[in-house]
Amino acid sequence: MIGLNTAAVYVLQTLGSLYLLIVLLRFVLQLVRANFYNPLCQFVVKATQPLLKPLRRIIPSLFGLDMSSLVLAILVQLALMALTLLLTYGTTGNLLQLLIWSIIGVTALFLKIFFFALIISVILSWVAPGSHNPGAELVNQICEPALAPFRRLLPSMGGLDLSPIFAFLALKLIDMLVINNLAAMTMMPEILRLLM
Repeated sequence: MIGLNTAAVYVLQTLGSLYLLIVLLRFVLQLVRANFYNPLCQFVVKATQPLLKPLRRIIPSLFGLDMSSLVLAILVQLALMALTLLLTYGTTGNLLQLLIWSIIGVTALFLKIFFFALIISVILSWVAPGSHNPGAELVNQICEPALAPFRRLLPSMGGLDLSPIFAFLALKLIDMLVINNLAAMTMMPEILRLLM
């Protein structure tokens, strides 16, 4: 029975995390004003539309941001955590605490999306500079808002762009100082390792 629970948790976390990533990407793509005619954006839209359509009737946009996709990401994270706890410990725990953990988890994933997009962008700038591949264009559209403030502050280095280094540092500092401290204050370490 324990083996079945472990397998169920593995499948649940894998598929749930993948869908959570797609839902949060929908929010990020709108946040960075990505080109929604991109085939990858079209996939994200089609994958999230069935659950977002009813939420949009209830949750309005705020400051031009699609708040329904953000709320859906938090709800998916909450359901994922509750089911993981139920399968592992036989209880879902406190709903308010689960909500707080879900917000922290979604925020951490939000930062990871930018972190890994920056890594992909740096690698692409070495192996395929100026590529017009839909994936490369999408990665560049995601990275540009994170890099723009650093590009304005840094002097021109003659074609060498150091802004990704500072963006990596900023993202890692936010993760270390904010996300990790919030997570440590709100949950036990063994549950943190299980859910993050």
